[in-house]
Amino acid sequence: MAERSRSAIAAAHVIRFLRTEQIGGLILLGATALALIVANSGLRGWYADLLHDAFGPAGVHLHLTVEQWATDGLLTVFFLVVGLELKHEIVLGELADPRQAILPVFAAIGGMIVPAVVTLILGAGGEGIDKAWAVPVATDIAFALAVLAIAARDLPSNLRVFLLTLAIVDDLGAIILIAVLFTAHFKLLPLLGAIAAIGVFAVLQHLRFRWWWLYLPLALGAWALLHASGIHATLAGVAVGLAMRVRPDEGEAEAPAERLEHVVQPISAGFCVPMFAFVAAGVSLSASALRSFATDRVALAVVAGLVVGKTLGVLGGCLVAVRTRLARLPAGLTWRDLIAVSVLTGCGFTVSLLIAELAFDDPARTQRMKVAVLTGSLIASVVAALLLRRRSRVHAG
Repeated sequence: MAERSRSAIAAAHVIRFLRTEQIGGLILLGATALALIVANSGLRGWYADLLHDAFGPAGVHLHLTVEQWATDGLLTVFFLVVGLELKHEIVLGELADPRQAILPVFAAIGGMIVPAVVTLILGAGGEGIDKAWAVPVATDIAFALAVLAIAARDLPSNLRVFLLTLAIVDDLGAIILIAVLFTAHFKLLPLLGAIAAIGVFAVLQHLRFRWWWLYLPLALGAWALLHASGIHATLAGVAVGLAMRVRPDEGEAEAPAERLEHVVQPISAGFCVPMFAFVAAGVSLSASALRSFATDRVALAVVAGLVVGKTLGVLGGCLVAVRTRLARLPAGLTWRDLIAVSVLTGCGFTVSLLIAELAFDDPARTQRMKVAVLTGSLIASVVAALLLRRRSRVHAG
């Protein structure tokens, strides 16, 4: 009994550990580094075979490779967390008050449009530019918040709220792009079935049903039906998150959405997202591969989109909102603080890697796009960390 109690306490500590943004970011970084090491070592053959191993029921079109399960399955859990956070922000958070939401929403819109424009201009005429422009539009919530938590402990807390809201709106835009641009085939009946499953899920939430064994089949069914419809299955995670109830009833310690996020977020941060990174980030860094990347104008345009486009877009969106008097800077923050966090939004990573996976059929081009995402995210995170540390010292002093 005592041993079981100690195990429960240890498990609780691990779960609480995984909920911290620094740890989630470090695990993600470790998984990426491991993927790069394996893909560039004597294990590269094993790694390639692993990605193409397939399993699952073929009768319902779910006989997928490990790579597809990571992209379509594991990331659904990540997008479920995004959906829960988005619903909370819409009902109870920054997005509930239009006046507070305007600044991060404008920043997110600028942070999606300008990177796409920068990539299109610099990569004009290059092969694959018609799809590559979408790669740098997303900000990775986990990675960006981890860098912020590590490098900027003395900055005002509303900077984190600004970044979180911006990243959620940004991810919503990326989700719409995925739905619109990367639907290879479309089947209406499975889509209607998925919508019906989510509708029943939402009705059960409204009626205050609390039996998880009713919700789990509906969520899995919605995911499978959405996958069969041709629309990217990760959107099922967002839909389920948005269907959850976020306002607690009288007598409830916490709302169902909050309870679910407490369960799912550590799984997402500790396993799902790192496993996706391990599967997606294993690119070749051989001399020939790096030469190919360095001479690919479109890949370099994606790097510029992340590092330059994101910074200019987010900062420009803030400037427009403030100059038109639709919004004002959060209390205690200056434009120099926003410059630092604007650079940080260039950490595209998870969603950018996903878009790179979906955009290209040519493995070599996909690899170059992934190298571009990793390079741009690394540059943005290092520069942002230096700027944030400097701003943190200013605020501390």
